[in-house]
Amino acid sequence: MNEFIQQKQEEFLKIIEFFKKEISGLRTGRANPNILENVFVDVYGVKTPLNGVSAINVPDGQSITISPWDKNVIKEIEKAIVDANLGVSVTNEGDKLRLIMPKMTEENRKDMVKKLNEKQEETRISFRKIRDDIKTNIENEEKNKEITEDDKFKFIKELDEEINKKNEELKNIRDKKETDIMTI
Repeated sequence: MNEFIQQKQEEFLKIIEFFKKEISGLRTGRANPNILENVFVDVYGVKTPLNGVSAINVPDGQSITISPWDKNVIKEIEKAIVDANLGVSVTNEGDKLRLIMPKMTEENRKDMVKKLNEKQEETRISFRKIRDDIKTNIENEEKNKEITEDDKFKFIKELDEEINKKNEELKNIRDKKETDIMTI
């Protein structure tokens, strides 16, 4: 791997991690606590992540329980979950909240796959931007006579191979998530 690609490896990793985090919030047919990652509760005058004020458990495939550490903030937690519009029904059981995951219809599943594809395309665009940056750097080095023309073509070929590998990795992650979404 050439130095131009090596300089951007960390960016590639960050993009893939961000993609994984983004799609973890997409609903599948099973209860998944990751859908609560972006829920913030207004407690004690501070916006706090839900997992910072409660314990989150998945007792079965269709429900999630949220047990606040301070029972006085249960109403704020309930409000935050309702406001997040997650498509789940919330039941207040006094000392904890129970989120019931509705059964996904074929239409819901197709919508989730559509969102998944949109997120994949956004990630591919990010890869292309990095590719363009690297290619520009390679061409500038060749213009400044710091590398030969043969090296330029060799580096660009390596770059294209690396981008193809990253896109394949992205596709594998996406396909696994689609399988999770479409499994009844």
